[in-house]
Formats: sequence, structure tokens, C-alpha cells
Amino acid sequence: MAEVRFQRVSKTYPPRRPGAEGPVTVLHELDLTIADGEFLVLVGPSGCGKSTLLRLLAGLDTLSGGEILVGGRPVSRLRPAERNVAMVFQSYALYPHLSVADNIGFGLRRSRPRRFGQQVQDSLHRATSTWPEALRIRSPREEEIEERVSAVAATLELEGLLQRRPKELSGGQKQRVALGRAIARQPAVFLMDEPLSNLDAKLRTGTRAQIVALQRRLNTTTLYVTHDQVEAMTMGHRIAVLNGGVLQQLGTPLELYQWPANLFVAQFIGSPPMNLLPVQVVATTQLLLGERRLLLEGPQAEALAGRIGHRLTGGLRPEHLKLAPAANRNLAAEVTHIEALGNEQLLTCRLHDGSHLVLVRARPDQAVTVGQGVHLEVDPTGWRLFDSQGEALPLPRTAQDKPLELPRLQG
Repeated sequence: MAEVRFQRVSKTYPPRRPGAEGPVTVLHELDLTIADGEFLVLVGPSGCGKSTLLRLLAGLDTLSGGEILVGGRPVSRLRPAERNVAMVFQSYALYPHLSVADNIGFGLRRSRPRRFGQQVQDSLHRATSTWPEALRIRSPREEEIEERVSAVAATLELEGLLQRRPKELSGGQKQRVALGRAIARQPAVFLMDEPLSNLDAKLRTGTRAQIVALQRRLNTTTLYVTHDQVEAMTMGHRIAVLNGGVLQQLGTPLELYQWPANLFVAQFIGSPPMNLLPVQVVATTQLLLGERRLLLEGPQAEALAGRIGHRLTGGLRPEHLKLAPAANRNLAAEVTHIEALGNEQLLTCRLHDGSHLVLVRARPDQAVTVGQGVHLEVDPTGWRLFDSQGEALPLPRTAQDKPLELPRLQG
């Protein structure tokens, strides 16, 4: 079992400079459980604590409070080598003087101490590896490592690159070598800190699919940090959204996209982000935007009981607005910007009522020009409502379980 549990984990750094106001708290008593074999993606703005969380689990930083358990075993007082985790860094962190084969096998050769005699035997095995069979010095330990390296290289399609140095590799090949080094150790947990950020878009797509397929085949518990919306929405079983060292929401990509827990998640998850508009409740099935009454249907209507007259923030995804003929309930607007994305157009429109800017998804064949007046129809089931504190109105559990087909994200 390789379940990972963070129990009231805190991390505080001393003041960044003399005379500063006090210590900097990066994580605030965070509780988080990652199931055995789960692929969990950590997202959030820069400085929210997601990379710090990985470093605490890897043993590269020390806890300020709380405990971390891997497979039920507390690990916060163990050395990094004793934690049975492997980390893949954004910068690859390959040894430039070692071949691909030696980079992959590096952790295996240092996974347990060797007697002096064993070290000599291993060195002779490697030195005589190109000699005739009868003259070679054998080392069962080195032969086992070579077999593991060969198997990992075959899995990652690196067989023809084993004798090259890192400087002779492309960015995608270097990333696969870094993955291979982690896989070769067969750890209980993989930690990946933005491993694809240095790759171009095409390589990122292919490597992303390869990582997902590897994780599925190996069934190794994985924590993956990213800033990329597409990676977050397509790779993980669940997503944990952090902000200011606090867990904002934990759930599947569909749950976070369809039912964000607060305004921060609503704006952070999804590309483009959710449109936010000031509305007033005039009935359990009606919202007032400026002077325009708009229908509301579905489970959100149940949450409005007792809130007549309240001012809320209404959220609409861009796909919940569409171009339509002029009608009493449609919103008049002017197109201010157009992004042609091939499979769709993303329109920025300024509402006549309130001058609010909204993003609208449109078909690629719809003839629209900047400055054109349009009317927008609101999907009455698309509203997501947030109170004055920015928290989502509570909903029936059945509504949150309802499946949703996600639109294609940009990127």
C-alpha cells in the first residue's frame, strides 16, 4: 500500500530579510489524502505551496508542523533515501558526465550500501563489459541493474540512446530519461514538479499521454504539480486546488469544472475562466442582472429558497452563453475581441447593461466582426451562484454527481 496522507501539515520559513515583519507561512495545517495508485494533480498560483508540498514529502524540506504518512508509516523524520519516493524535476536534473544508461541506473546503484569488495567487483564488471565473455568479471548486482535499465529503456523507447550523454539529447528525450530514473527505482510514490514545462506544445502533448499511460500501467501513487490547465484537466484522477497554502477544493476534474467551491476555483479552473456577474435574486427561478430578468433552472433554484432580494455573484461558463436573435430575455452586447481557434471562436463581448465583459464560445462558421452588436442567450441551467464571501451556495449531492461533458480547453 502507498496511500499518502498529509495531516495538519504546515511549513513556515524565517523572514526573507532582516527587519521583515515575520516568518512566511507557505502551508497552513493542510489535510490531504491520496489513495493508493491514485494520480493526483496539484494546481494553484505561484507561491501557493504546491511545490513545497512535494519537497516536504521527498524530504528536501523539513516540516514546521504536522505529519506525513506513506503507506501508514510516518516519514517526516526519515532521510530522503528512506522514504521510498522518487521525484522528477522541472529541470530534469540529469548528470551531464553520465550516459543515459548510468543516469537511469544512478538511484539503483546507491539504493543500498556496498562493502568495499562489492564496490571493486561492480567496478570491474563495468570496466570489462566490452571484453570477450571468458575474460569478463561478473557482478550479479550490476547485471540486475542492467536488466532493470534495459526494461525501463524499452518502456520509454530509449534503447538506442543508452550510451549518449544528456547534451546529445532533445528536451523530450531528457524528460524521458528523468522519468526512467524515477521508474527504475520502483518507488512507492512518484513526485513530478512541472516536468513538461520546458517542452514545446507538440512534445508536451505526446509526453503527457505517455506519463498517463505509464502511471496507469505501473499503478504507482503519483503527485503531479502543474500550472497547465490542460494537464490538470486531462491527466489526474482528482485535482487539488491550493491558494495561499490552503486547500480550496479537492475533486475530479468534472466536479471542479462544474461545481467550483468558491470564486477562486471558478476563475482558476477552466480555460477560459468562468464569467462572473453581479445578480440579485428576485425569485427562486429568476435573477436580475441590471434591469434584465434572467431565468434560472435546475438544482441552483433549490439553493435560492429564503434568499429573495439577496445580491450574489452569478457565474457562467463561456459555453453557457450563445449568439441568438434579439429577445426580451437575451442580453444585448458588442463584440470587442475575437479569437479564432480553428474548432471554435472565442468572443469577448461587452454587455450594454452594466458594461460587463463576458467570454462566449461560438461556432467557427459564425460570421462575427469586432464592433458588431449581438444578443446573447443565457443557458438557465448554467448558472453557478456564490455568496458575498465568495463561497458557492450549497447544493444537493445528486446535482454534484451529475456527469458533464467538458468543452475543449485552450492549449
